[in-house]
Amino acid sequence: MPEGVAGELVHAFKYQGWWRLSDDLGERMARLSWPADVVAERTAVVAVPLSTRRVRERGFNQAALLAGVIARRWRIPLWNDVLTRTRFAQSQTRLTQDQRLYNVAGAFHVGGNAVRLRGTHLMLVDDVVTTGATMNACAAALFAAGARVVSYVTFGRARLPGDAPI
Repeated sequence: MPEGVAGELVHAFKYQGWWRLSDDLGERMARLSWPADVVAERTAVVAVPLSTRRVRERGFNQAALLAGVIARRWRIPLWNDVLTRTRFAQSQTRLTQDQRLYNVAGAFHVGGNAVRLRGTHLMLVDDVVTTGATMNACAAALFAAGARVVSYVTFGRARLPGDAPI
């Protein structure tokens, strides 16, 4: 999780129900600079899905809220019906890198809308990336369904044990 104020905001957003932060966080994410070819060819925004159990617990999917803001700002479609989580996985926050890979392996699926993914450049959105296991598992499912490129968009990156101090 990002440290300092940014980390506190993400924590409040995810775990304390501060869903209205999605507008501000998503706006900042949408302002990221991208190479001209990415801007020209990005097809749609896709959020990392949560399990239905986790959505019930939180009341929302934080990645979907951020993705909606980004899609509106970039004026490209939000495809929140493409990628689904096929099973509940425990929270990744306290898992090692190997445990994270195992935890999300095969946890994502592209449903009946796979035809429209062929040849696309998708912008995959999540709030925070740590090891990339979740986003890589999502991207694997999107690639298997025909996506050509998947770019990752996150608000922050959690520190890893080997990271230099800030």
